[in-house]
Amino acid sequence: MKPKIIVFASGSKTGGGSGFENLVIQSRNNSDLNFEIVAVVSNHEHGGVRERAERLGIPFVYFPGPFEAGEYQKIIRASGAQWVSLSGWLKLVLGLDPSKTFNIHPGPLPRFGGKGMYGIHVHEAVLEAFRKGELAHTEVTMHFVTPVYDEGPVFFRYPVPIEPDDTLESLARRINAVERQWQPKTTSLVVNGEIAWDGMNSHSLSVPQKYSFLDTAL
Repeated sequence: MKPKIIVFASGSKTGGGSGFENLVIQSRNNSDLNFEIVAVVSNHEHGGVRERAERLGIPFVYFPGPFEAGEYQKIIRASGAQWVSLSGWLKLVLGLDPSKTFNIHPGPLPRFGGKGMYGIHVHEAVLEAFRKGELAHTEVTMHFVTPVYDEGPVFFRYPVPIEPDDTLESLARRINAVERQWQPKTTSLVVNGEIAWDGMNSHSLSVPQKYSFLDTAL
């Protein structure tokens, strides 16, 4: 039986959801991966996430709020999912098991995380730090999710070089390419128990040595 995942992906009224779509396609076509996407959630009723969900045959859940613990829990119970993957979800998550909930972030954590630090805002902050000589590369990170934005322990880091002539758009393209490559692989490791956390003690995070990716504090 494949582990069942529900994806939360805000997208926008006109687009978004490419990470969700990539997870679905890879789960169906890559025999090395072992998981099933059983539903996707967006706070935009008729946005890009819904379009992709309908095209892929994935149940779509419109979640306009309130973004409270009980509401999240009802959605998870109804879906039958065992795991929650945040992929561009812009709302604070409450009331879920932190050991079963994880997120992908387009920048180094903890420095470039927290409320309001998502998407293009992360790239802006990273480029500003680069131009001040404070760092030479950014990262794609994945972490378990607690009730505080981007606070949970990081279990995946992948460096992405910054070029002197980078723009927000060119940096975002390279970040997105890394996300598409690594998010499905790392997701499979998490939901099959090869990467694990007890949800309470940061020291309990378990990442087998063969999956120990770059861990550089920026």
